[in-house]
Amino acid sequence: MQDTVPRAVSLNIASERTDGAGNVVSHPPGGTAMYVRSMAAADLVHSAPTARQPDRLLPKHPDLAAIMAVLSKLASVASVVPVLIGLVHAGSLADIDHVVLFMQENRAFDHYFGTMAGVRGFSDPNVQVNGNRTVWQQTVDDTKYLKPWYLNYLGGDWLNATQCMNAGSNGWNANQLAMNHGANDMWAIKNTPWSWGHFRRSDIPVHFDIAEGWTIGDMYQESVIASTNPNRVTWVSGSINAPGSPQNKSEGGYPYIDNNETPGCDKDGINCYPLKWKTAGDIYSAQNVTWQVYQDADNFDDNPFAWFGQFQTAPQGSDMHSRGMQGLTLNTFYEQAANGTLPAVSYIVGPAQLSEHPQYSPRDGVWLQKKIVEAVMSSPAYARTALIISYDETGGFGDHVTPYHAPDGTPGEWIQDPWAGLGRVPTGPGFRVPFFIVSPWTRGGKVFTEHADHNSQLLFVEKWQAAKGRDVRTDEMPAWRREHMSDLVAAFDFDNPDLSLPQISYAIPPHQTNGQLDGAAYCTSKYPVQRPPVPYSGQPGAVEDVPALSEEGFKEMRGMLTEGRYLVLESGAAALANPRNDSARAVTSAATQKHDDKAQRWVAHADVIGGDMFRFSSALDGRWLAPNGKMISDKSKAGSFQVAYAPSKGYSLKSKCGVWLSAGQDGKIAWAHEAAYWKAYSVTYKN
Repeated sequence: MQDTVPRAVSLNIASERTDGAGNVVSHPPGGTAMYVRSMAAADLVHSAPTARQPDRLLPKHPDLAAIMAVLSKLASVASVVPVLIGLVHAGSLADIDHVVLFMQENRAFDHYFGTMAGVRGFSDPNVQVNGNRTVWQQTVDDTKYLKPWYLNYLGGDWLNATQCMNAGSNGWNANQLAMNHGANDMWAIKNTPWSWGHFRRSDIPVHFDIAEGWTIGDMYQESVIASTNPNRVTWVSGSINAPGSPQNKSEGGYPYIDNNETPGCDKDGINCYPLKWKTAGDIYSAQNVTWQVYQDADNFDDNPFAWFGQFQTAPQGSDMHSRGMQGLTLNTFYEQAANGTLPAVSYIVGPAQLSEHPQYSPRDGVWLQKKIVEAVMSSPAYARTALIISYDETGGFGDHVTPYHAPDGTPGEWIQDPWAGLGRVPTGPGFRVPFFIVSPWTRGGKVFTEHADHNSQLLFVEKWQAAKGRDVRTDEMPAWRREHMSDLVAAFDFDNPDLSLPQISYAIPPHQTNGQLDGAAYCTSKYPVQRPPVPYSGQPGAVEDVPALSEEGFKEMRGMLTEGRYLVLESGAAALANPRNDSARAVTSAATQKHDDKAQRWVAHADVIGGDMFRFSSALDGRWLAPNGKMISDKSKAGSFQVAYAPSKGYSLKSKCGVWLSAGQDGKIAWAHEAAYWKAYSVTYKN
């Protein structure tokens, strides 16, 4: 959106907030909270909901009487949760009743989470190499290169000043030029050197707590290599109408790759406005799926439904106008969440000051993010709710993973670059952005690894509603996205819901003057210089060992395998291992609690990016796993294994001989004639 700071807006901010039962769910400065509600056990289970009653906290269960007998002897949710986890039935996608979609602004994955353990970040073993340089080494004008650097390496006032720092441009030109036809090496020159800067956990602790409290996705991409509007349009409709898309030219866009909101097409005959194809809202209404936009008077012009002609011309008071244009307030969202009366699909559009769009700070934006998370967690419908948090685009911050996209010639995916003179270029998917899913089925610090973009949220709702017997499939999405972007379902473990709640750090309330939010203006006034000196190679603050930037630890993996991480594969108490000597065959050894044995660490190499065939090398000595399980030095003779993922079971590795790798007896590997499953961990260690 705009690079300028708009007017301050009013918002009532309380230092504490209560849930529907009057329990405090946020704490004063300096405190943290373990969000476990202290309701009486009898309050946990409600009668079957009517149109105006809250949802049940528990799924239907044949042994409900037995559960109630146990609950009657327990005093609080803190003690109830383990019982619930053990007794609730094996579930399905149809157990979800509410999906909440909340999209923030303009941050890249590496910029926020490159240092996080267990994700595809600064310890990426598959990092792209261009000639004799890795993608970490960005080309610069007057020195050798610029590597990823910590924005607050100088400490002091920079810890606050960088909160309201602009990195660079979020537009089509700068980002296509930075991608440089897939070399991904021009961020410092074609965008800015600050594009290559990042935060740490200490700078954005609440973001880390939310992401690690549930499931973070580390291969989720912006849909368009461009600014806000094209990405949000895709979020709610699945398309920007690039030539070859299901739409025709008269429906607008053709393509829509800029923030144009002036009626007609621009001087290049593209970005035609308003847009006229069907949105998800149109389809949901037609299929009697309830949905609602929640926004306040200042919504930063971030509501994409407002850019479609059918919503612009909808009569006031009509269903379309009320749900998609006017919307309901954020306070109404909090109230409905507390009552368990949210619609099936909720879209959250926040105010400018809390959007995280530079120069609006992450610190202010996460205050709103935490407030929404709290509302969902505190709801009596939490056990049937999924909250999906994403960011529309990168905001001029760089990311080291070259975007996964369709090959040239794919309908609706490539165009002749209208501005940067780059010839044929993909419209997207673009660079990675932060993404996490809050729900009982995604609890516990997991990492979701499938290729995904904003279309994935549409695909998820389609699959979810299909499980409930409703068809909300959109015909507006280009075929390649439907076939190659994740539907997110594999991020959920419906057989093992976890109703426990994580500890989330205190979120500092955003700055106000006379009741008006003015955090960005206050920050830029107090810190007139927000961009720190750039530490080019050889200068103080420059980074040489990029993997050393990462924290240490692990995350259990979910979803189809992708590159970019060290893996530990475990079957029961055994882990697939390098024998540590010249032995010709891989072995199994005792799994460790922290999954930190280097001999058990592997790197997956995709035969084709986006495919399911992988070769595996050992992090211990670089040897490769052969088709028969032997350890060999010749990469060309390494075995290609078909890797499949089954929720609640794990990963299977099938050789081209039609047998599956499994853990045998006495520390040996074996080959099974049916799928054998391994639990996989994405690990980050400095050894």
